[in-house]
Amino acid sequence: MNYQGGCFCGKVRYAFEAGDIPCADCHCTMCRRTSGAPYVSWLVVPDKAFSYTGDAPKQLQSSDDGTRFFCGDCGTPVACTNKSHPEIVDVTLGSMDRPESFTPTFTVFEDTKLPFVVTHALNKD
Repeated sequence: MNYQGGCFCGKVRYAFEAGDIPCADCHCTMCRRTSGAPYVSWLVVPDKAFSYTGDAPKQLQSSDDGTRFFCGDCGTPVACTNKSHPEIVDVTLGSMDRPESFTPTFTVFEDTKLPFVVTHALNKD
C-alpha cells in the first residue's frame, strides 16, 4: 500500500511506500512559526520511499541544516529535510490524505512545548 498526501489546493502531491513509519509530535519553535500551530506531527519517511507526484513544492532554508517544503500557492507545509539525517524526509501528518492511518508515538523538543499543550499518553521508547 502506498500513502498519499498533498497541499490544500492540490497542486503539490506526494506518495510514499508503506513500511514502519514512525510519527512524532514536534514542539520546536521553528515548527510552530512555520506552521502557525502549537506543534506539528511528523511522519519519518525513508527518503528512497518518498516522491513528489504533483507540482514541485517551494523551499525554505529554515536553518543551516534544515529545508522545509511547502505549496507556493496555498502555503501548506508538506515536508522537511535535515542534513543531519539525509536518509529521511519528515512529512507533515496533517497533509496526508488519510492522517488517521498514523498515530504519534513520541514527542520531540518538549523543552519548548507551550505550557497549555497537553501531551497525549505517548510511548517514549
